[in-house]
Amino acid sequence: MPIDKLAWIYIKDRKVLFVRSHGKDIPYTPGGKREEGETDEEALVREIREELQIELVRNTIVYLRTVTAQAHGKPEGVMVEIKCYAADFTGTPAPSNEIEEMQWVNSADTERLSVPGKLITGWLKGEGLID
Repeated sequence: MPIDKLAWIYIKDRKVLFVRSHGKDIPYTPGGKREEGETDEEALVREIREELQIELVRNTIVYLRTVTAQAHGKPEGVMVEIKCYAADFTGTPAPSNEIEEMQWVNSADTERLSVPGKLITGWLKGEGLID
């Protein structure tokens, strides 16, 4: 069974927002794992509030795509399934709690991304949304 994660896809100036946690070597899409009993929407809103100090506007949350790939830093064959969503928000994104920095990424930055990150940026480039 793959690791179940949710991601918020936020594109600005033809780049997509990634974040890097304290002590981690690679950035990833903002989001995370759901807690017991949470819906995708509830978990995504909570994770983004915790990571970026902003509030997603619930009635604008839209499912985009699911990406499945080898999980970074896990034994070969351990997969992660990331359900990607877009949403409007209120506030100004800023690193919080476990997040050390925000990074704006495009398809030229793939060498520093995990396999799921490469798949997400490749998909967004293919859709003409990022450079």
